[in-house]
Amino acid sequence: MRAIALIEPGKIAEISIDEPILEDEYGVILEPLVVTPCTSDVHTVFHGGSPKRKNLILGHESVCKVIKTGSKVKDFKVGEVVAVPAITPSWTSLDIQFGNICHADTPFSGHKLGRSINGVFEEKFYLPLADLNLAKIPSNVSLEQALMTIDVVSTGFTAVKEAEISFGDNVLIFGIGAIGLMAISAAKLSGAARIIVVGGRKMSFELAHEYGATDLINYREVEDIVSEVKKINIRIDKVIICGGNDNTMRQAFDIVSYGTGIISNVNYFTGTNDIPIPKFSGGKGMCGKTLKMSLSNGGRAWIERLLSLISLNKFDPTKLITSKLYGFDKIIPAIYKMKDEKENNLKIAVYL
Repeated sequence: MRAIALIEPGKIAEISIDEPILEDEYGVILEPLVVTPCTSDVHTVFHGGSPKRKNLILGHESVCKVIKTGSKVKDFKVGEVVAVPAITPSWTSLDIQFGNICHADTPFSGHKLGRSINGVFEEKFYLPLADLNLAKIPSNVSLEQALMTIDVVSTGFTAVKEAEISFGDNVLIFGIGAIGLMAISAAKLSGAARIIVVGGRKMSFELAHEYGATDLINYREVEDIVSEVKKINIRIDKVIICGGNDNTMRQAFDIVSYGTGIISNVNYFTGTNDIPIPKFSGGKGMCGKTLKMSLSNGGRAWIERLLSLISLNKFDPTKLITSKLYGFDKIIPAIYKMKDEKENNLKIAVYL
């Protein structure tokens, strides 16, 4: 069976592996129909991150057909087309009862696919706890809409959920990649008044406005982001970080309001440097500003709620898809296209 594996840091290749087995009575065997590489796949392959085992199968974004079910699977049938959440929490862990969904058992345990277990870039794969980790797709939601929902929509909406946006809030969002664009959409749906966006991808500027941005700051054209925001002369209630560099956290603290401001981060910070918190705008430790650092929510209930919004035409994430490829052998080229900034791709759908 064909699969795309991380051979060693910086090297990926197609390999042949045995077909997956049904490991327990609550799991399923799935056949991917359409997949998409994530920027975190690029980080895993080319930029280090946590150590991974040799020949780990990559990928965590897919819409699949159910091939085989365990005897205790109740809600999903063979032949059904399903969304596979990128985050599949350890629902049997005691940590769940303390509200620790995404990191139950061990850090990042909810992000299993392509990290601690084989991912979705194979012709068939096993997924545990199917009734809790698969999602039903409404009949009027397309495969591409479902594909975008399981990670980028989920992460952008998680960032907004954690920011606790109220009606009339002024919100600043760093990053206008796919996740930042979905955070814009979520902030608008949550009742934000002014949505100020900081980004440098010109291909995303128009989409940012379509999804609800009211102001756009091109960081490539200004000397200082904080100064540009202050020129707008409004209170910034919430800051959401969906992209940036090691200095972005400092800027977020400089910008968000004292006393009640919330910074919600879902950005993956690469490199070895610490993430700086400024002493002055941090009030020397007493600024009254809240920092939340989140992994995307996951599991069936969360993804099905997001799919219901799409079903009701609240927003359309398929505008994020900038390329479509066809065939299993196009997965590796898609990963390289995501790596190459000159390609200007937000998301690539690969039909298998």
